[in-house]
Amino acid sequence: MDFLDLGPYSHAEGTIRLPGSKSISNRVLLLAALAEGETTISNLLDSDDTRVMLDALAKLGVRFVREGDTCAVTGTRGAFTAKSADLFLGNAGTAVRPLTAALAVNGGNYRVFGVPRMHERPIGDLVDGLRQIGARIDYEENEGFPPLRIRPAEIAVDGPIRVRGDVSSQFLTALLMTLPLVRAKRPAGDAGNAPEVASSAGAGVGERVDMITIEVDGELISKPYVEITMRLMERFGVIVERDGWRCFRVPAGVRYKSPGSIMVEGDASSASYFLAAGALGGGPVRVEGVGRASIQGDVEFAEALAQMGANVSMGDDWIEVRGVGHDDGRLQPVDMDCNLIPDAAMTLAVAALSARGVTRLRNIGSWRVKETDRIAAMANELRKVGATIEEGPDYIAVRPPAALTPNAAIDTYDDHRMAMCFSLVSLLGVPVRINDPKCVAKTFPDYFDRFKTLVAP
Repeated sequence: MDFLDLGPYSHAEGTIRLPGSKSISNRVLLLAALAEGETTISNLLDSDDTRVMLDALAKLGVRFVREGDTCAVTGTRGAFTAKSADLFLGNAGTAVRPLTAALAVNGGNYRVFGVPRMHERPIGDLVDGLRQIGARIDYEENEGFPPLRIRPAEIAVDGPIRVRGDVSSQFLTALLMTLPLVRAKRPAGDAGNAPEVASSAGAGVGERVDMITIEVDGELISKPYVEITMRLMERFGVIVERDGWRCFRVPAGVRYKSPGSIMVEGDASSASYFLAAGALGGGPVRVEGVGRASIQGDVEFAEALAQMGANVSMGDDWIEVRGVGHDDGRLQPVDMDCNLIPDAAMTLAVAALSARGVTRLRNIGSWRVKETDRIAAMANELRKVGATIEEGPDYIAVRPPAALTPNAAIDTYDDHRMAMCFSLVSLLGVPVRINDPKCVAKTFPDYFDRFKTLVAP
């Protein structure tokens, strides 16, 4: 299907059970693959990004059985059995960054590549961090970008590892998840001086375990995604220590241990579209699978929507929105730092079309290196519906028009979030056309079917 026409819709109401989180799904798949024992994963997301991760793991010798949204993974005890593989990872940043790090210490020959846009997304800061411990990684084309060639290497950690934090938090996530597999190198005569830890995977209570330090250069962006990484590592028996957001320590030479079973939370980023629909379309719209107990930072989107005047309520694993608390049904404009909710902030940019004035979203520089340059793409498409846009290196300001332009044809740039965000225009009194709607398969293949169950002409 080349395009999809939506709306105009006058109301949105209903309940949506969310698919599993992409960020959690791919992290858990890799941790389960590296762990000792079998892990049964429930509510695993079925999407392009998780499929390329599973395909890659299969090529690396990982055994798993998938039935519906449940997947039983047999761990490799820290080392992939396949020592040579060509791995196509599409445009999945949650797969290419952590897998690159795991492969770099696995002692094999690997090629990592993806779609053309993946070859434009930076990975140089992660490669630089891995080279500090002896990894042999070469760029096939452009310096700092995939495709990559990874070769066997003598891996040794003899000091802190430094990595930039201001481009993507996935570089830090990749190092945190991989470095516990590596043994630290002790200086001569230093035997027995490693710090004592209470417990860790592969180490008994009271045993001494070396610690590897990672130091972050610059401001760490998207901190909640690093929090997800640490929480999931703890589920697999490895505890990360940190001093603020500048210094992290992981135990060296230990083994992840399966928790037996683990359930993937609903995707909080995907929840944002339905919650915004509840605000713009009157509601009530309830999403199930995320709430106060969520480990995902994008659950804070609900608070951002409340700041714009939406009626929001929340339980441990659900969030509900019932319209806007103003007679005219319009949202309040906001000036907001969105560093902690970069993906969900895209939904705010479209919801801002219903605001009474200019909405300014700041500290979103990471949009520039996502599936597309999201600041530029968002500016282009919001202008098509009549908005006045100001954009900068790390911000966007949206002034809604007096009347939206009907029948705008929205280009989606092969970016799932562009397609899902702009579906919300159909709740603002005008029809809208979404070009290339199938791009939502990256994270939410049946998004438009679910969206249509909520809306009424």
